Amino acid sequence: MRSDPSCPRCGRAVHAPGLWSSAWQCGAHGPVAPLNPVRAPNAASLELVLASTRVPVWLPWPLPTGWLVTGFADAGDDRSGALGTAVALSGPAPLGGVGEMALVAEDPGIGLGARLAGLDGPDPGSGFGAGPPDSKLRYDGHDIALWSVETGSGRAAYAGEAFADWFWIVFSAADTAVLVAELGDVRDLRDRHDGGAALEPPFGAPSPFLASALQPAS
Repeated sequence: MRSDPSCPRCGRAVHAPGLWSSAWQCGAHGPVAPLNPVRAPNAASLELVLASTRVPVWLPWPLPTGWLVTGFADAGDDRSGALGTAVALSGPAPLGGVGEMALVAEDPGIGLGARLAGLDGPDPGSGFGAGPPDSKLRYDGHDIALWSVETGSGRAAYAGEAFADWFWIVFSAADTAVLVAELGDVRDLRDRHDGGAALEPPFGAPSPFLASALQPAS
């Protein structure tokens, strides 16, 4: 499996900055924040993401019963820091079997959330956000409004805005999305030491969904 950075939008190989450009370049999408290989679900990976991120690292807390953190992804380089992050979770799906979800925070245009949702564009698309929100989460006493995003990919996705960044929740399989009604509060793991004892999320086996959805293009 290739371990080089790739395009967060399509998985193609990217070209490192050089004499003519200070940005990583994708042949299809131009300048991009390079997507690093999926990180294993453990405390060391979490610390690496937290050390570089410029956007939140979201986690529903408390976790739904039986759910575990199963991987991380981040897009960015040493110069920019991580401009997009994804936290994968796996657990019992409400309608049976194993479900998976990923919470994404990213600057506009990065494309990590859209890729996980199976969309072509980098953001939720035109017409997004029309009408009342389909769900809400709470962070530090404030609502984060979320709208359902049409994926057509066997997945389900919700997106909204928090602190000028996109906030995505992507579910696989699609019927796992009924779990969104059970999600209440989210925490930003950058602040996991606030308020007393540190938040220590439980880790499970690596997420098949995160690995397959972000597989680099051959």
